[in-house]
Amino acid sequence: MGDVLAGIHAVWEFESDSVLIRYERGIRTPKLFQVLGERRVPLEAIAGVTLTPGRRGTVVLRIAPRQGADPLIEAAAGQLRESSDPYRLVLPAERGTLAEYYADELRALLDAPGPADRHLVAAPDVPLHFKAYDAKASFDGTAVSFRWFWTGASSAKWKAGDQTFPVAALSGVEWRSPEVFEGHLRLRRREEAVEPAPAQADQDPASVVFGLGYGAVHESLPFAAAVLAAVRRASPENAVPVAAARRDPADIAERIRHLGELHQAGLVTDEEFSSKKAELLAQL
Repeated sequence: MGDVLAGIHAVWEFESDSVLIRYERGIRTPKLFQVLGERRVPLEAIAGVTLTPGRRGTVVLRIAPRQGADPLIEAAAGQLRESSDPYRLVLPAERGTLAEYYADELRALLDAPGPADRHLVAAPDVPLHFKAYDAKASFDGTAVSFRWFWTGASSAKWKAGDQTFPVAALSGVEWRSPEVFEGHLRLRRREEAVEPAPAQADQDPASVVFGLGYGAVHESLPFAAAVLAAVRRASPENAVPVAAARRDPADIAERIRHLGELHQAGLVTDEEFSSKKAELLAQL
């Protein structure tokens, strides 16, 4: 199509075989978008297109990527907030007719709605690194390294020592958003089929845990996506993101009780309390 549609935080350029998404770098732009910079989404990576009313006089044009087509979306496993969805373009309502035109044009070019057998959208470039609560995590494209911080790492991790995991030794990645309780990045190793990993991420030397200001989405999610893409390339049949295991109901109840105490003490707002409580209940 060769046309451009400018929205809030991003510009979409419609080409004959792809959609090029360029993200703004303003202070109001979500940090994840700023890190991504731009992404080229091949038409074969798109399952569908929607146009819906947005908030405060806006409309939202959204691409639905095919399952398995984008390592970033695979790693996120449905945990991204709507405002950080890299496939949403928010536009003023008066541009709704134009957006509908582009949506129709794009739909006419799509013919592959099912799951993709490989990643079709490029993963974030390496090398990548970020600070978790208990370690510095680094990925150079061939191996993931964890260097423990004495102020945050558990005794189990100190005992195991700093860790390096070649991509060939991995079978998948588990990313749990730092915006919920017990956020972490866990590497799934092939050897787990013989020797299961510890249940808690803070006890597992193949995991780093997040905390306030540590492992932010815009740092840890691109990292997880790049690792997942590398594992998939090394062994396509085994590379899958792993959903975090459901928690013990008693543990969830205790965490909700503790959250309530923080709320009563004024340390958590009404909105934060409701949001976090809903996230905990969703783990049941």
